[in-house]
Amino acid sequence: MTKSNSVVIIGGGHNGLICASYLAKAGHSVEVLEARDTVGGGASTAAFAEGYRTSGLAHVLYGLNAKVCKDLKLNIVNPSFTQPVDTISLQRDGDHLTLGRDEVSANSLSAKDLEAYRGFKKEFRGYAKALQPLMMNTPPRLKDMDKKDKLTLAKLGWSLRFGLGTNSMREFLRVGGINIYDVLNEVFDSPALKGAISVDAVLGQHMGPRTPNTVLTYLQRLWGETQTVQSIPIGGMGKVSAMLETTAVEAGVTIRIGAKVAKILVENGRTQGVLLQSGERVDADIVVSNADAKTTFIDLVGAPQLDAMFCHRVNSVRQNGDVAKLHFALNELPAFTGLPTQQLAQRLIIAPDMRYVEHAFNHSKYGEFSENPVLEMTIPSVSDSSLAPAGHHVMSVSATFAPYHLKEDWQQDSRDAFVQRVTETIEQYAPGFSASLVAFQLLTPVDIEDQYNITGGHWHHGELSIDQSFMMRPVHGAAQYQTPIDGLYLCGAAAHPGGGITGVPGHNAAQRILAMGDM
Repeated sequence: MTKSNSVVIIGGGHNGLICASYLAKAGHSVEVLEARDTVGGGASTAAFAEGYRTSGLAHVLYGLNAKVCKDLKLNIVNPSFTQPVDTISLQRDGDHLTLGRDEVSANSLSAKDLEAYRGFKKEFRGYAKALQPLMMNTPPRLKDMDKKDKLTLAKLGWSLRFGLGTNSMREFLRVGGINIYDVLNEVFDSPALKGAISVDAVLGQHMGPRTPNTVLTYLQRLWGETQTVQSIPIGGMGKVSAMLETTAVEAGVTIRIGAKVAKILVENGRTQGVLLQSGERVDADIVVSNADAKTTFIDLVGAPQLDAMFCHRVNSVRQNGDVAKLHFALNELPAFTGLPTQQLAQRLIIAPDMRYVEHAFNHSKYGEFSENPVLEMTIPSVSDSSLAPAGHHVMSVSATFAPYHLKEDWQQDSRDAFVQRVTETIEQYAPGFSASLVAFQLLTPVDIEDQYNITGGHWHHGELSIDQSFMMRPVHGAAQYQTPIDGLYLCGAAAHPGGGITGVPGHNAAQRILAMGDM
């Protein structure tokens, strides 16, 4: 038996490391237990073929919170560390759209749409900024509120009313709960521009542009844009996690890899520590889980320790993934029609229009993968030759939609068919792409569940729909980072405000733990 630790954190993903750093800086003894052989979780860099490396799941860095970066002294804007990127929406005719923070360009776009884009981004970024008091604090309870809950609501109300102004606040209330499809049709004429914007509202979700609440998911994505510039880290996303690991260790955190937790130990309604798969017991005053809600409560705590209705709510969380990840090893750069070589370092997407995106989503409703998938692609080796052998390259692709529960299951035939659909889709924009393939790796949501220990293989540990957001995330009874088990807290993407490489769940959880004074 090990000596007692003040805090044990389950999972060394970015939120776990950030939470650990804050707690250690506050003077507490903290130990992080990571099941895999490296920290970072989905924000990691790994080899997928001999000589080829790339980011594991997340491959574009956006939204790492500005306060977290300042507090932990993370210099992620250093040009030697990250390369800022725009989004290029590929078009079959070669007239590609380049979407920047405030500007968009393409020969096909009208002056009206160019101006509308500037106004749209300014307006919706304003809505996202207005959510700051809610995003950076413990979500307030709507019943039996304490002073902190009332203060957060007051700050949110002030931000919406006086930060936005009367007219913008009314417009925010009108569009906040509807779908991105209707909003974009109101603002833009270009089908290509609408398709490109809609991707950021549905990526990683079981949603199409017509799904209610996709304005909310777009605002959550856009909120990240108010924090840091969209970029691709040199060395892959593992470089970010390595920086967080260094920060945590310097703060006094102990990190153990290959230490998979088998059980959260509970006695008389209070956590006592954890039991590792190796049989080792690690005692702790506080246990903080970076895992998803189903893993935490059903697998690690166990239903006998919890109220039956609470277990039912946890089991009802929608968190089956809908995105597959593909890594391609290439013996040459793809030649996309009409795209200069220097632009291959940008974030590339295939989503010609909103109907295309909606039809891609329709397949997943019936347990099918998309015949014409929505693709988000990066070629990080353009800016970082260390990721592939000399003259070779790696391409990382997030392919939507690929449901966790595939009708025919993810057998070899299904896997091969899906890879073929993705390569054929890319080939329409980059003729000869298939001939450059040296090797590839496919990670379906089932593979993501297995390799990254995420129930359902969902990037965000659960849908970000309105009923699974804010004071309802992940479920009633565990929506303020606290749980029904005394001394057990959540700090991962399952908690408010959700997924993405923001670090906010880790930050907020640490502040909540410190405020509760359990130690």
